[in-house]
Amino acid sequence: MNLWAEDGVLEFPYAPKGYPDMMEGKADIYDYMKSFPKNFEVEFTDLIFHIPVDPELVIAELNSVGKQRETGNPYNQTYISVVETKDGFITRYKDY
Repeated sequence: MNLWAEDGVLEFPYAPKGYPDMMEGKADIYDYMKSFPKNFEVEFTDLIFHIPVDPELVIAELNSVGKQRETGNPYNQTYISVVETKDGFITRYKDY
């Protein structure tokens, strides 16, 4: 959370029905994400970073391998993340 700008935005463009597709502000992002480690056991693997010409933009590809702690159901995903920064802080994070 220390990497987030106070007015940062976290977006999930393909969020399932019933889940938020965007959070605004560091406090709201924290409130949404703080339960993730309690609910999921996940390892992120195969990170590939694409550094564009703009030094305040990063595009990353990564995978998650894990499970939902309560049910034991698998939690395996492939992600593409587009991360915008300003002055070293995340201002927008789009999670595809």
